[in-house]
Amino acid sequence: MSPTLYSLVHVASAFLLVGVTFKAFASPDASQKRQVMMLAGIFSLLMLVGGFGLIAKLNYGFPLWIVIKVLCWLGLSAMAGLAYRMPDKRPALVMTTRVLVILAVYCVYYRPGLD
Repeated sequence: MSPTLYSLVHVASAFLLVGVTFKAFASPDASQKRQVMMLAGIFSLLMLVGGFGLIAKLNYGFPLWIVIKVLCWLGLSAMAGLAYRMPDKRPALVMTTRVLVILAVYCVYYRPGLD
């Protein structure tokens, strides 16, 4: 597959994962938990496949900015589940999600660790 297709899969699934995560924060209703968690898992997997496909196609290796993005992905993947398990800590989880997204976008554009 071309790097453009991997990039499209990665970015689209990232947007959708963030959307599903914020939906879980907005209404942590137990009746929708199964559907939200399935969508979060599917989008998380697609985001992982797209990201590692890009790493392989573009021969990046593992510089610091990719390690940071992988850690952000791990945190973001956990947030939808945490929204259901800890509804009383929702404001802190929302802020953490925002910070993870901003940090991941920062790493894409400024690529720290590449001096």
